[in-house]
Amino acid sequence: MKIALGIEYDGSVFNGWQRQNHGHGVQEDVEKALSIVANHDVKVICAGRTDTGVHGLGQVIHFETMSQRSEHSWVSGANANLPHSVTVHWAKVVKDDFHARFSALSRTYQYLILDQPVRPAVLSKKVTWDYRKLDVSRMQQAIPYLIGKHDFSSFRAVACQASSPERTISLLEIRREGKFICIDIQANAFLQHMVRNIAGVLMTVGCGEKEPLWVQQVLEFHDRTRGGVTAPPHGLYFKSVEYPEEFEIPAKTGTGLFSST
Repeated sequence: MKIALGIEYDGSVFNGWQRQNHGHGVQEDVEKALSIVANHDVKVICAGRTDTGVHGLGQVIHFETMSQRSEHSWVSGANANLPHSVTVHWAKVVKDDFHARFSALSRTYQYLILDQPVRPAVLSKKVTWDYRKLDVSRMQQAIPYLIGKHDFSSFRAVACQASSPERTISLLEIRREGKFICIDIQANAFLQHMVRNIAGVLMTVGCGEKEPLWVQQVLEFHDRTRGGVTAPPHGLYFKSVEYPEEFEIPAKTGTGLFSST
């Protein structure tokens, strides 16, 4: 049978999602835990790989097994064998044609910024700190330039291996929550460092260094070297994945600092 799981993790203690030879990925811990529960080696596939320092609230994975376990047993058994930095929130038996990555309709990320004169301590690896006061209204003026289908070459990492730079952003919201600024962004898929590069450009606009129109100009450059600074990974959260209704996958998994939207 094929099982899907909803995963939450603290990315600050991992070198990204993927299993690797020279680092510690979330995938390694998840596969070890599930292998103990299944009593055989388990290999998982995720909805979207995250980089070093990036957190997961709504990561979705799937794996195949011949072991008969209840959905509750997959959750409780996995959590009993996982470090406290990783949690399984739900498990669900899914159809054979479900695929955590290829069945996804969209992914949503959230980027959290704390703009205050002094750096945070407790939240140092959970938000991105900017000592400059950012004007949210200026950042919001740049939203229309990014919505829709575009060539995001200026917002992809130089080492990005995606075959096409075209992506479609269906939602981009920027708002202030007390001392924090939240950027929620939904797209059919994302390029490597795409959200962090968008956040970096928006922060440059927010501090007054560039005008909102500059975001459109960066987009039209199709050149990463002219795309501004890549924002840190600490404030980035893989928030949720949307699937066709037929698979009945829960819309949300983890509970972030601001998870109401």
